[in-house]
Amino acid sequence: MYPLGLLTIVQHFETRDAALKLAIGLPSIVLLALLFSWASARKDQDEGPPFLPLSIWETVWPFFTSRHDFLRRGFELTRHPAFRFKLLQVGCTSHYHTPPRSTDICLWQHTVVVVSQEHARADFFACRGLDIHEGFKVLSGAIPMLPGVTSDLQTRRINLIHRRLAAAQGGDHLQRLVPFIVQDIRQGFCSWGSTGSLIDPFTRIPALLFQTTVRCLGSHELADDGATVARLLSLYDTLDRSTTPLSVLLPWLPSPSMLAKLRASKQVYDIVDGAIRARVASGVSRDDTLQILLDHGDEKMVIVGFIMGLLVAGARSTGTTASWIVTFLAGHPEWRRKVRDEIHALLSLYAATTAHCANDPAELLATVPLEAFEQCMPATDAVIRETLRIAQPHTAMRRNVGPDTYIAGTRIPSGAYVVYPFSDIHLDPRLYPDPWRFDPSRPESKSNIGYVGWGGGRTVCLGQRIAKLQIKLVLSMFLLHYDFDLVDQDEHPLGNVPRPNWNDHLTCKPPSGSCLVRLAKQ
Repeated sequence: MYPLGLLTIVQHFETRDAALKLAIGLPSIVLLALLFSWASARKDQDEGPPFLPLSIWETVWPFFTSRHDFLRRGFELTRHPAFRFKLLQVGCTSHYHTPPRSTDICLWQHTVVVVSQEHARADFFACRGLDIHEGFKVLSGAIPMLPGVTSDLQTRRINLIHRRLAAAQGGDHLQRLVPFIVQDIRQGFCSWGSTGSLIDPFTRIPALLFQTTVRCLGSHELADDGATVARLLSLYDTLDRSTTPLSVLLPWLPSPSMLAKLRASKQVYDIVDGAIRARVASGVSRDDTLQILLDHGDEKMVIVGFIMGLLVAGARSTGTTASWIVTFLAGHPEWRRKVRDEIHALLSLYAATTAHCANDPAELLATVPLEAFEQCMPATDAVIRETLRIAQPHTAMRRNVGPDTYIAGTRIPSGAYVVYPFSDIHLDPRLYPDPWRFDPSRPESKSNIGYVGWGGGRTVCLGQRIAKLQIKLVLSMFLLHYDFDLVDQDEHPLGNVPRPNWNDHLTCKPPSGSCLVRLAKQ
């Protein structure tokens, strides 16, 4: 029986079915967590790495809310290059429309192994039994989870999505997209104001990159509708805010955050599905990624999943990188000059000058060949590389879906999760002296997989070609239109560029309003 008093209280905030789950779930969770805490204190000794000497209450929340500090503390406490801890997940086998029974509540104890150092890094990125999708499904929860659309995908469908992403990054297709991307950026600048205007780079730049990502990975109709793009961005922001430790570890529980996440996922689905239906009904063929998917005869669920998943995955990381590039260049005028000079040289060498665009940087930029963007911007490439090193607080997550395996001598049981923090390599002062210092002139590390900005080994970013192009176009337009510096909200110059917050694993941005960019027309 569920506690009647709790049910009465919960029904004031939720529907009866949801209240039933909460009423029986919350007491069960407390009981199971207490049992788990007791069981975790009686860990068997085996050949695995040392257990983190912390209780469940000291591991679950920090892992999701302050992961960088939590993992660093784990290495300090265990004094070992690898350690493990248990992660509690409570599940429910009943459906949402069925009142739960006590037997519907089940408990999973996930073993999470954290690894570090060169040999472990090489094994981690090379191991075939470690599955990235299963890893992020439980340990992240940041992607919209619609079974059969963006989650629980079979290997064949995942491989199909990878092939379509490769097709969307074909050279001819990207070249034809460049003028549209440039126009999107120009329109975005119109709302930023003129000389003396202040912008928050961690809001405006990601919004601009989201627009260009919709252009590159969605459809022209979606990208041309500013209200729809803004709505999509707002929904994805809701997904980010709704991804809490509670929603990840208790995915069945109809908490406010989980309900918000479900509603946002459904609304994103409806927008993308509507764009597909409208295109098919019109009978008009457009030169965009949606048309590539339709021309291949892909199922609608494949197309929806492709666009929904890649919009959020691409826009998050690309927007974060671009916002930090602008911030770093604002605080390092010597590199700002180098990149700007490189862009002017690119235009003078490769732009197709005509009478109508001779004095329009945007029009000139749109005529530059794709190969020039990719092969003739070494200073910009160095800036992107260094920014990814300092301002990408990523933790690679995998699940061992094969038999027991070993990483640098550490046993990874079948079914266990294994994580590798990028800070282990990118913030290592032995490989990158004074690691928090922005220095694009740094020589490349000679360590095995000494840089993982775009992934490593068998797992590299499959969308990096389109991501680099978007970043270079946004940065080129920004430097051609503006000079800029860093100020606080009172317009006092900032003496130093803020340090990326690695505990904010999505954007690593500083406190809101503490770092603004002041614009001046070029």
